[in-house]
Amino acid sequence: MTRVAAIDCGTNSIRLLVADADPATGELTDLDRRMHIVRLGQGVDRTGRLAPEALERTFAACREYAEVIKEHGAERIRFVATSASRDAENRDEFVRGVVDILGVEPEVISGDQEAEFSFIGATKELTGRDDLAKPYLVVDIGGGSTEFVVGDDRVTAARSVDIGCVRMTERHLVHEGTVSDPPTLGQVTAIRADVEAALDLAEETVPLTGTATLVGLAGTVTTVAAIALDLAEYDPAAIHHSRVTFEQVQDITGRLLTSTHAERTAIPAMHPGRVDVITSGALILLEVMKRTGAREVVVSEHDILDGIACKLAEDIER
Repeated sequence: MTRVAAIDCGTNSIRLLVADADPATGELTDLDRRMHIVRLGQGVDRTGRLAPEALERTFAACREYAEVIKEHGAERIRFVATSASRDAENRDEFVRGVVDILGVEPEVISGDQEAEFSFIGATKELTGRDDLAKPYLVVDIGGGSTEFVVGDDRVTAARSVDIGCVRMTERHLVHEGTVSDPPTLGQVTAIRADVEAALDLAEETVPLTGTATLVGLAGTVTTVAAIALDLAEYDPAAIHHSRVTFEQVQDITGRLLTSTHAERTAIPAMHPGRVDVITSGALILLEVMKRTGAREVVVSEHDILDGIACKLAEDIER
């Protein structure tokens, strides 16, 4: 067994997984899994730069993670950065800060690499299940981008497009620094138009229809699942591999579209950092399900973070 630490730094959240990994099978035994919503991508779609306060929130989380990694004695660390840091003019400032704190340089990976890691993390446990047919279409709805990956035992097609819950919220729902609450019909229409255009782009590379099982990842999807399950608090074990029907997603999205900030905050399983962006995220999920024709989405708590850890263990073994 090899002890590894994987960090996934996205547009909205930064997450850590410390695990013992079996290089031969890829099986992971979690030792510590945690998340902070730092909104690194705050304003990037508008300014093209990482905001100083967003960088400081991210660095504070990195300092905490450095202590956790040291306590567990991880042999190797891999830090992967995704959409927000790909888009930012001042990403060198971000890189320097991470190196100073963690001693490793963040890999600003491509959308295709992000898709591959997500697929590995999401599907490793699904192989061999009789109730879930292949091929899988894995959809990872992030803060700044969404990845679409098709495959059975390996990736056969992947595409990353620039729609995400933070990007869509900041682009269409923020007026004079305040999120519209609830959004207007015009704002919702604008989000849907962006999502439709992005799905057209994705479909140039990835077949969005004809796949057998839709697998959904990341905070938007898991939060929608938590609402569908009517959980009294966020429970990863209950959410992992749950199934949410198209009708449930449609109903939940409709409720979110007419809700106020206070009403979303009162949802028991809602993370405070998702209150302002969950409506845009749910809209993306709904439009994806419409385009694919999927009657349900299989929800996975395992995603890019697990894929990073698996690949890190394999690299050490080689």
